Formats: sequence, structure tokens, C-alpha cells
Amino acid sequence: MQIHNNTLIAECSSYDFKEMLERKKVKSWLKSVSAFANTNGGSLFYGVNDDGVIVGLENPQADADFISEMIKARLDPVPDVQLIPIEHEGRTLLEVKVKAGTLTPYYYYQDGTRTAYTRVGNESVECNSQQLLSLVLKGTHMTWDSLPTQVDASKHSFIILANTFREQTHQEWNDKYLESFGLVTPDGKLTNAGLLFVDNCTVFQSRIFCTRWTGLYKDDAISSVEHRANLVLLLKYGMDFIKNYTMSGWVKMPNYRLNLPDYSDRAIFEGLVNHLIHRDYTVMGGEVHIDIYDDRVELVSPGAMLDGTQIQDRDIYKVPSMRRNPVIADVFTQLDYMEKRGSGLRKMRELTEKLPNFLQGKEPQYQTEATSFYTTFYNLNWNESGRIPVEDVANRVNSTLEKSPVSEASSVEKFGVNSKSSEKTFGDMQESSEKGSEKGSEIMQKGSEKKFGDSKNKSKSIGKTAQKIIDFVISDPSMSAEAMAYKIGISSRAVEKHISKLRSMGILSREGADHGGYWRIIVNPQTEQ
Repeated sequence: MQIHNNTLIAECSSYDFKEMLERKKVKSWLKSVSAFANTNGGSLFYGVNDDGVIVGLENPQADADFISEMIKARLDPVPDVQLIPIEHEGRTLLEVKVKAGTLTPYYYYQDGTRTAYTRVGNESVECNSQQLLSLVLKGTHMTWDSLPTQVDASKHSFIILANTFREQTHQEWNDKYLESFGLVTPDGKLTNAGLLFVDNCTVFQSRIFCTRWTGLYKDDAISSVEHRANLVLLLKYGMDFIKNYTMSGWVKMPNYRLNLPDYSDRAIFEGLVNHLIHRDYTVMGGEVHIDIYDDRVELVSPGAMLDGTQIQDRDIYKVPSMRRNPVIADVFTQLDYMEKRGSGLRKMRELTEKLPNFLQGKEPQYQTEATSFYTTFYNLNWNESGRIPVEDVANRVNSTLEKSPVSEASSVEKFGVNSKSSEKTFGDMQESSEKGSEKGSEIMQKGSEKKFGDSKNKSKSIGKTAQKIIDFVISDPSMSAEAMAYKIGISSRAVEKHISKLRSMGILSREGADHGGYWRIIVNPQTEQ
């Protein structure tokens, strides 16, 4: 807290200014004490007007005694509160500092009615039934996903989870993992998380709604589908839908093909994982929504920030990891779908920024409302005029491209898009997408006689394996050499040799630590000598 020009500047994100103590309307400020205790803590400053100007209190000691008395009489349980007098230029103000509670919910009690409040943005609002349940679980040091059910685990199978575990980790599955992961209790009952991972999941709210809209708004839908399944399948179905309705162009470089996708595949994957893990499963009528527009992909799920803050007001590089569903999060970590350190928001931005056609201002954006969390990914090949021609995208990312106008014939030779017809230009794909083609792009240009940007001195192609590595790097800059080797079907040593060659050619570089860093494609590489 700082005072400048007789104006209070509070450092905490949760605070209220009160010009005076309202003794006849104690609910007006006790609800803030309840809300602060139920969320992330905060402070009330008495003797400060709404503009932060210090006006002082006439009798701060009497006010402090009354505040302390009302907190003890009207709040249950009694939260941990400090009353701190502050002197400034002959005026006294009083800070009522409320710590985040561990015995939630903290109720305001009056006339036989008990009401709990929570902090949403800069307001203290009455808890709804879902928020109250979350507070009860928090107060008992339990989470919804860890609660046991009365369903016998022996009556259900986890074949999909086991097969996914083998594919992702390259290790054998053991049924003992079910208990160690928190999906089955020691007495053989499924937990709520276990219900979400069984093959025949019947949890009503375990759903995703996928829609491809025409244009930029929710008007007519090209395609709309609802999936109800376990979390492993929901992730797969969601990613399949997104891939079917997004595109990837490419440009021919001197000795390799450079993909120019609309979005980072891995960033969107991280986003969908984030929404499936952190959504509020106590909202019975809620589900994850995937909305695809011409210029963006939006993911929406029930459940705002766990600490009551708004993500748009936070620095995402400083947001601590707080997991609403730690059991679900741990299972996704075991499947190598996410990292334990809880850096998903930051990683989505970093993965997007590593794409060769990334533009400033196209970073993923996050927003919370009272009961929802939004993640928005922006189409890197789209501007206010519509889809950007692949020639323009290529010219932006490669300063060595020819500056002369590109004819239709040369465009086919030098540029391409994943499409059903190699004759189509980048812009033509928008029309086919709007007609509802779910398979989207399938045929790549199979080669051209001209090497882009170098028609006289042709460079030797880097080879199929090296090209696959480049494609992997564009799709997921965080992919390890071991993962590439598994996908290609060769040894890790062979992949490392190709990587070393690409690095020596100036095509590929590594940023950050070898484990946990990112690959980057250098757009203007030095050709082979």
C-alpha cells in the first residue's frame, strides 16, 4: 500500500474503500469480509472515499472496536482479521485486513439466515449452489473429483485409458495405477474422477459442443456436433473437429517445405486440455464449448478463476498454479498431456509465438466472467480484409522471396495449401470450408520444378525424414527428439543426426533448456554448401 498526494494506492487486487463505518448497515461491509475470507483474502480501508482520497475517521478506536465486535457476532466461523490503524498528515484511516480462510465457507449470519459471499472481480456477491459446494469441499480439504462414489469399479473398464497410457508413455499399463491415480478407492469404489475416465462414461456434464460458424459471429452453423464421452475421448473428438475446420498453407523454401498453419496445433491442444481439467464439474448443465469462426477459435468452459480474480486483470506469467480438479490434472499429467508445473496459459502463448507466420497482437487471449472461462486463438492467416493470400503470408515471413507479382501458374508451383485439389489457391479453401467439408485438406502439392527464391542455383532437398522433423517442429515446438523418433519409427540417435544437420544448415535452432525449451524454424536459412 502507498499514499501519494493524499490518495491511497492499494497494492492488493482485492480491496474496498469505505468513507465511513456504516453502523446501521453492517451487511454492506460484512459481506466483503465474508467474500475475502472465502476467496483470496483482501482489505477494507475505512476513512477513504471511492476515489481513494483519504478523508480520515473521527474516532478510529471506536470504529475498530465495533468492527471487531460485529465480525465475531455476525460471521461464522470467525475469519482471521487484522485491524491496522494508519496515520497520514493528521488523518487516521483503518485497514481491515482479511486473510484467505481455510475453514470455508465463512457465512454472514442474521435473523436465522446464513449466507456465504464470494469475490467476483471487485464485487462481493452471494454464492450460488455450485460455489457453495466448492467452498464446502475446500473447507474439508477435499475436491469434487476426489470424492468417492458408491459405484463398484469392478463393473467398469478402463481400456481406453490404458491404451492411451501405452501410446503416450511407451510403458505398460498396470491396473494398480487406478488407485494410485485416485480413480478408485482402496475399497474398490470409483471416485468422481474415475467416473470421468471409464470407457462407458455416463456423467451428464462430461460433454463438449463443437460448432463451425459461418463468418465472424454466431449466425448460421456449417456444422454442429455434441459429444458425450470420457475425458480421453472428449479431447480426441474436440481436436479432430478443430483440425477438420482449420487449414494449413505452405511455401516452398530453397530445400524444404515451410508450413504456415492458421493456428498452433499444440497450443490449441494445451487450451482444450486446460478447459477439460479446470472446468467446474459441479455445474450440472454446463459443458465445454468449441466455437470456430473465420478469424478465431474460442474455447469456453464453466468455472471462473478459483481464487475469484479475473484472468484479464492478471499477469499470466505470475499466476500461481491452483487446480480445481487435482486428480483429473494428475491423470492428464501421467498421460503426458500437460506439465506438472501448471504453465498452460504461458505455454499456449509461447507455442503460438514460435510459428513462422506469427504476428504481434495474435497471441491467445484469456477472459473470465462470473461463471465461465474463455480462451481465444486468433487465425494467423486472417486480417480485417479476410483470408490473407498465401503469397502475402510467405512474403511476410521470408524477406528473400521474389518481389515480382506471382502469376497463377507460378503460384501453384511455389505455394500450396492442404486441400482436396492441388489446383486450389489458399483463398479458395474458405469457400470449401463454408460448404462444410469435414475432411478438409488432404492433398499437398507434390513438388515443383522451381525451388522458391532460387531458380538458378537449386539446392538439394533435405530429405523426407528431415522434412518430417520440420513439420513436427511447426506442429509442436516443444516436442522432444525421443517423441519424434517414436512417431517416425527410427532411433533417437538417427533423429539427433538429422537435427544436427538442420542446425548446421541454419534451418533449425533451439531456445531454452534442452528439456523444456522450444525448437524454432529459421525462415531464412543458409543453403547447403
